[in-house]
This record gives sequence, C-alpha cells and structure tokens, in this order.
Amino acid sequence: MKKASRKQWIKCIVVILLYLAFLYWIKSWWGLVVVPFLFDAYITKLIPWTWWKNLKSDFWRGVMSWVDAIVFALVGVYFANLYWFQNYTIPSSSLEKSLLVGDYLYVSKVSYGPRKPMTPLTMPLTQHTMPKWLGGGKSYFEKPQWSYKRVAGWGRIKQNDIVVFNYPTGDTIVSNPKYSAMDYYKLASDISASLAGGYPATDSLSAWEERQAFDRFLAKGRQYIANNEHEFGRVATRPVDRRENYVKRCVGLPGQTLEIRDRIIYLDGVANKEPDNVQYFYQVATNRPIPEKLRRELGISLEDLKGRNANGTLYYLPLTQRMVDDLRSRDFVTSVSLMPQETDGGLYPLNKRTGWSIDNYGPLWIPAKGATVQLTLDNLPFYERPIRVYEGNELEVRDGLIYINGEAATSYTFQMDYYWMQGDNRHNSLDSRYWGFVPEDHIVGKPRFIWLSLDKDRSLFDGKIRWKRLFTGVGKYD
Repeated sequence: MKKASRKQWIKCIVVILLYLAFLYWIKSWWGLVVVPFLFDAYITKLIPWTWWKNLKSDFWRGVMSWVDAIVFALVGVYFANLYWFQNYTIPSSSLEKSLLVGDYLYVSKVSYGPRKPMTPLTMPLTQHTMPKWLGGGKSYFEKPQWSYKRVAGWGRIKQNDIVVFNYPTGDTIVSNPKYSAMDYYKLASDISASLAGGYPATDSLSAWEERQAFDRFLAKGRQYIANNEHEFGRVATRPVDRRENYVKRCVGLPGQTLEIRDRIIYLDGVANKEPDNVQYFYQVATNRPIPEKLRRELGISLEDLKGRNANGTLYYLPLTQRMVDDLRSRDFVTSVSLMPQETDGGLYPLNKRTGWSIDNYGPLWIPAKGATVQLTLDNLPFYERPIRVYEGNELEVRDGLIYINGEAATSYTFQMDYYWMQGDNRHNSLDSRYWGFVPEDHIVGKPRFIWLSLDKDRSLFDGKIRWKRLFTGVGKYD
C-alpha cells in the first residue's frame, strides 16, 4: 500500500468532516457506514475504485470514464434534489400575474426544512414517470416506504408565502394520459353529477342521511371509471413524495379560521391582504377586437383569449385591477364588469352540500398539530380526509356514530399541521377550495428565484425569453 501524502490526508479529513456535518444535520447516523469507504478512497485505497483506468483498450477506458462521471453526477443530483433544491416549471395560469406560465423556478428545500426520503428508490431528475425515450412507466419502486420526517430548515411557512407542495389528492390517478393530470376525486364527482343529473338535494335530510346519500352518489362515478378502463385506464395510487408538484400561495395557516366573503379572504375575522396581482374573471365588451400590441402589453395570453365570441367583441378574461383600469380607459371598450362565481357543487368537501362558492366559502377551521376538534356528523366531511388519508387512521360511520380505529370517537387530535393554498388567479385556480387542506408532509419547498422564463405564445426571435424576469426573486410577490 502506497503511503498517503499530506495533501490526501487534508482532503480526506475535510471530506469526512463535511460528511459528518451533513449526517448531524439530517440526524441519520446510519450513514456512518460510509466513512470507512471515504477513508479508503483517499488513504488506504484497498478497493480499486478506478480499476477502469488500467484497461488496455482506449475505447473502453473512454466509455468507463463517461460512466464514472455520469454515476457521480446522478448521485450528486439525487442528494441535491433531496436536501437542497429542486427546479420547478409553472405549468398553469393559477398564480398569474405573480408567477407566469413558463417561469422556471429554483425551489429551496432548506427554507422549510427538506423531507427525508419517503420513497427512496427513485430515478434522479424524475417525479413519478420515466422519460418516453427510456420506455416510460413508473420511475420509482413503491417499497420500501419510509415514514415522514423533516430536517431542520431556515424557517416555517408564513402567511402569503408562495409554496411548492405535492398535490394532496394526487394519491389516486387514472393511467390514461388524457385524464391522469385530472383530480381523480373531482373527476368521479363530476361523472356522478352527470349520471345523476346533478348533485343530491339534501336540504331536508339529517347529517346521517346526507352522508348516506353522498356515499351512494360518489360511488357511481368511481364505479363508472372502474368499469370503463378502456377510456380512463387503470386506477392507480402514488406515494406522497411521488405526487405531482403544485405551487400556490399559502393564505391560511394551521389553527386559523378561514372564510371567503365576496372574494376577500378573512382569517380569524380579519381581512387578509390580497396580492398585488390578484386576478378575477371579467366580462369585457368592445366594438372591435383587442389589438395584439395591447394584448401583449397587458399580458393577456392566447389561452386567456379562448373565452371570447367569434367576432372578438365580447371577452371573458382573468384581469388584475391594473388591467381593468387600463381597459376601461380605452375608447373601443364599452364595458368591463366583474363576473361573480355562483355556487359550485364540486367544492371541498365533495360529500357535503354546503352552498358555498369560490367567492363565498367557509368559515372553516384549519387543523393544527396537537389541536383537538370535536367531531360530529355535520363537520366530519371537512376533517375526514386528514384523519383517514393523511394521518392513516381507519374511520367509518355506523348507525350515525363515528368510529376511529374501531373505537367510538367524539373528538380527534391532529398529528400534523395543515395549510390552505390558493392561486392568485382566483377564478381560474384548482386549489384548496376544491381539494381541501395541504398536510405538512406534502410541503416540498419555497421558490426563491426565476432562473428562466419562456413565453409559449412567442417565437424565439419575438420575445420568447422574458429577459426582465430572469433571476428575479420570488419574494417580491409574497
């Protein structure tokens, strides 16, 4: 064995100290088994780590050097994505005009503390599906599944933070790509409403009778999906950390009571500050089409223009107050009027008739870790999913009584914090009003800055790259 040089000893000590600091941070001392291998790689060199350098063939030495570099890079990316950062692309307009479709975000996982791996055996740089050129299919093994634990971070989620999280109701999907991006539960509910000619009329029913009616109602949609595999594909499940990533604004914190009155969010009775770029749908009447130059100036996308009549004189657009004021000042615009959103039977919870709408919703208490809620058949639909799905309890209702893990229950103490997330495009956002609370174990991280922004409506030489947004801090939109 060749004697190690002073330089090798210094490198070895620095690497091991950094590695021990990492283990201390993540509180995972089983990683100490790696220390002897690090020592060997720098000092003793008993294991032939670079055996391929002794190959006689230049070709195979070249191939193995690439393999060595790729494996090292994949391992580095795997741990960086787990504990430090992740890239995320804005796919929809739910946060416009704060974050735009085509924004590429640097998402810090240390801001709120990174999760330890829950589904550890996964392909780096994939969320749940392998690239088509690698055959598609799942990019992870469902076993082993580790319990939720979070490493200490720089802080906690604050009011109005923009947050990236795993889609809460993404636990169940259908495999047909045409429908796989849809919320399975809302899809089943919409199908049930279509089959039944509407949602159950429950005004004259007791809470127990209403529950039974909705159980029968929702079962129809789920059964229809299961019976039509040729259309929807197989019904499948995903673990928490392999669900789609979403980004929304946290407008409700654990323990707060949230209510939406005439579009304004109130928390514990106090109005929450609306984002500067909050959008609502407006009907815009004109005597001629909106000019392309003005459309670009205002940021009205081609997707937004889908809500217009054939001759381009009546539009149904998501607009900020600034955009509304600008349009009202134009001589070809005859009227700009807010479009209130009526009661929607597809809101959370799906198994109760509340009479709420996306403009007038609640009041609803947001669960907090260690807090206890008194359970009744009337409020159970709001907290059933957190108790059953997110916290893993067996819950059933028999003869009007609630049973949790086989025992009659009149209360429940929550084991996690929960959050209420909404988009800034308030009339065009699939958010907590549709799927409810976001549990803390679904939190991924906080977007820190935009490192690239591409306008899908423009060509490369016509302003496709939004240069002014590059390396813009997301914090300016909080």
